[in-house]
Amino acid sequence: MSPLDMSKFEKKVIIRNLQEEDIDKIIELSKVCFPRMNPWKRDQLKSHLDIFPEGQFCVELEGEIIGSCSSLIINFDEYDDQHTWDEATDEGYITNHDPEGYNLYGIEVAVHPDYRRMKIGRRLYEARKDLARRMNLKSIIIGGRIPNYNKHVKDMSPREYVEEVMNHNIYDPVLTFQIMNGFTLKRVNKNYLDDDKASMKYATLMEWNNVDYQPTTKRHFKTSFPVRICAIQYMMKKINSFEEFAQQCEYYADVGASYQSDFVVFPEIFTTQLLSFIEEKSPSQAIRRLTEFTEGYINLFTELAIKYNVNIIGGSHFVEEDGKIFNIAYLFRRDGTIEKQYKIHITPNERRFWGIHGGDKVEVFDTDCGKIAIQICYDIEFPELGRIATEKGANIIFTPFCTDERQGYLRVRYCAQARAVENQIYTMIAGTVGNLTHVENMDIQYAQSGIFTPSDFAFPRDGVVGECHPNIETVVVGDVDLEILRRSRKSGNVTQWRDRRKDLYEIKSDC
Repeated sequence: MSPLDMSKFEKKVIIRNLQEEDIDKIIELSKVCFPRMNPWKRDQLKSHLDIFPEGQFCVELEGEIIGSCSSLIINFDEYDDQHTWDEATDEGYITNHDPEGYNLYGIEVAVHPDYRRMKIGRRLYEARKDLARRMNLKSIIIGGRIPNYNKHVKDMSPREYVEEVMNHNIYDPVLTFQIMNGFTLKRVNKNYLDDDKASMKYATLMEWNNVDYQPTTKRHFKTSFPVRICAIQYMMKKINSFEEFAQQCEYYADVGASYQSDFVVFPEIFTTQLLSFIEEKSPSQAIRRLTEFTEGYINLFTELAIKYNVNIIGGSHFVEEDGKIFNIAYLFRRDGTIEKQYKIHITPNERRFWGIHGGDKVEVFDTDCGKIAIQICYDIEFPELGRIATEKGANIIFTPFCTDERQGYLRVRYCAQARAVENQIYTMIAGTVGNLTHVENMDIQYAQSGIFTPSDFAFPRDGVVGECHPNIETVVVGDVDLEILRRSRKSGNVTQWRDRRKDLYEIKSDC
């Protein structure tokens, strides 16, 4: 008899992080697991993956997803004793996720009914525990349902019910499971989850303590998290070589570094200054000639970011890709890494004179000063982009701009200030001044660069950290505080970000 082929008996159980292509399956799983409760929305799960992909797990059996769980990181001490699920998860979008937090907060575990009693839930809990150990988190906290309480509500209070379950006199499929997995009871919360009728809206707040947790001096209570920004109001004037351009750029990188800035920000398409020594009268052909400087531009700013130990938003530059010209802003981190953001909305002027094409994705970048976004000039005038960037975790939106007269400038300024107010974030604008009399379609410039805040008592009275005098070559340097921003979102005089009516409107984004 030939050896038995064991492979035909194997069943592969895989625990892995969720991917975007899993979203539809997770929505269907939530409908099956919790038929009387609201299932996940696509944009909620997409938000989980955008903000904290490491905390989203699933169990796969023979290619079928049979279990899943979601989580985020918080500082639990900052939440009210009787907080709700909506408060702990920002209504399921986890935009309150805090990478510097101490506690992993579990917001759902789902196991397909056909696969229960196979320890699928235990595998998911172990995945969370492993994550907490890897990330050196203090504990895991969960708001647990008590779905059998509705059968005993006439006979006992929620606390009495919980005590009976803990004494093993009553079986509850969720609470009993959590106790068996090493979680201890902290308290009972009322009105925790509105659509959890089986639990009569009550939940047990449970905690698992990570015994391997090591306190570290890098993590402490923050009284402030200042970030210093230097906006360059750049003079567009005739130059004779790329070396002359590089000399001007290095001068301003040095200025920003001398003020110990975290970010130095140049204006939109300020590299068109290079056209002043290119012999080409046709605007569209001149721009294609300009793209020949792309590698030199990238090398220059990479070296400046490293040399002066400062993150540089390199304004924007016209780049040719696959025969198309794009307006691209680059982030040059001080560690030498590079990111880029394509301008999404193209102005009629850019399209008509230069044939510029638009990008199709809102990027949010990790930096050593938190998450930031770049929205080039016209893009800041579309409120949806600011909302998407903030939902992805951005605390600051940088806007390099180039406008030829005051009306165009005011559109950029007013919209940047509006984005700061409506999203409770910081925004800043950096523009070009001067004239390029030798260059077609780049004749005059108008700018007054500035750094803006939300409008509340914790911020400057006019919502302006600082601004340049208009139409002169100069810089503005100012500090924004990410800790004040975080507190304002949570408990400010107004809380626009938290108070959005997602039951009435929402932004669905493919970017």
